[in-house]
Amino acid sequence: MLAGADNSKATLLKSDAINLDIGQLLLRIGAGGLMLWQHGLPKLLGFREMMDTFADPLGLGPALSLALIVFAEFFCAALVVLGLWTRLATIPLIIGMAVVVLVVQSGDPFAHRELPLIFLVCFITILLIGSGRFALGR
Repeated sequence: MLAGADNSKATLLKSDAINLDIGQLLLRIGAGGLMLWQHGLPKLLGFREMMDTFADPLGLGPALSLALIVFAEFFCAALVVLGLWTRLATIPLIIGMAVVVLVVQSGDPFAHRELPLIFLVCFITILLIGSGRFALGR
């Protein structure tokens, strides 16, 4: 054993509060950032082209369905990334991903539902654990 070394586990393997906060930050940036960049931004930028042909799984009309999912996937995802009103911002994302998994892609093979299901689990987790210390809302 090295002189001055301590028998405790490495810092990353401990259940220190800082590790939880870093994990929450990474989950928020990862799930929220990917949702915003890969799903919300393209829908926001292509809104005019998509508004008449977007899926309407709840019978609200394609334009309103698109507006609601853009609100969730872009604006709420941005709030999650920033850590502002995080728990509240996850609710539209959870509803959106649940609709995708349970309604829009309900008859599709599991491989097509896997990504929205992963997002659903991530956003439910963020709802339960909160934003952590490294959030603008703290």
